[in-house]
Amino acid sequence: MDWGPREGPVVIAWHGLARTSRDMDELAAYFSERGFRVICPDTIGRGLSQWSPAPDEEYQLSFYTRIAAALCDELKLTRVHWVGTSMGGAIGLVCAGGLVEPAMKGRIASLVLNDTAPQIAEAAVERIRSYAGQPPAFDTVVELEAFFRTVYKPYGWLSDAQWRRLTETSTRRLPDGRVMPHYDPAMVRQFSAHPDDYVLWPHYDAVEAPLLCLRGVESDLVLPETLDEMRRRGPGAKGRLQIIEIPGCGHAPALNVPAHLEPIEAFIRAAGT
Repeated sequence: MDWGPREGPVVIAWHGLARTSRDMDELAAYFSERGFRVICPDTIGRGLSQWSPAPDEEYQLSFYTRIAAALCDELKLTRVHWVGTSMGGAIGLVCAGGLVEPAMKGRIASLVLNDTAPQIAEAAVERIRSYAGQPPAFDTVVELEAFFRTVYKPYGWLSDAQWRRLTETSTRRLPDGRVMPHYDPAMVRQFSAHPDDYVLWPHYDAVEAPLLCLRGVESDLVLPETLDEMRRRGPGAKGRLQIIEIPGCGHAPALNVPAHLEPIEAFIRAAGT
């Protein structure tokens, strides 16, 4: 999805592990109305993007980073503000560190991590794997919406219309007529094929762009001790880190209300171009 004026400063908004670009609709509408161009990709294996023919090789952060670099090359983007939820934030962190794609380091003007960090809690990873690795199928979209309302309750408040849109933009119909979440279940093999893929401290330490970390107060993915470590090293030690805890949310804030979006806007505007 490509929102807003083509000549505006660019925000790349990248979704979470088992989600799609349409999760970023509220953020994209908010920023595009303020003169930004907002680009929201579907990661390989999610939404309307193809599924990987080589899941053990391609469902990993380094491959996603190469896709991000190719996207910037194709669209001729030289400077971007990156907002990433969960996996999308991890991709941004690898991009901004420049250890995989050196050219991306200079392209990242600012980085927002939405409830992710250079290290994530193993118990939370297991929880996510438990529902993402074997997505259930339902007879009706209404039943699928009830499932989403349960597993994504930590997102915080969503209106009924937003829950319905989340569901309708995350639905894949099977040959037998049932519906299920719109992603490749094999994408969770990232955690077995690449068990240390989300241990990102070397990338974090290499980040030079200003960094904002949003944490849902009830998050089980980003632990307080991880935030303490972030403050001690990398951007934190250089005065380039801000941390904001978002009440009423766990993993991860939905980025759909002014209380989530206004701090991001202030951070991006302070970072400049």
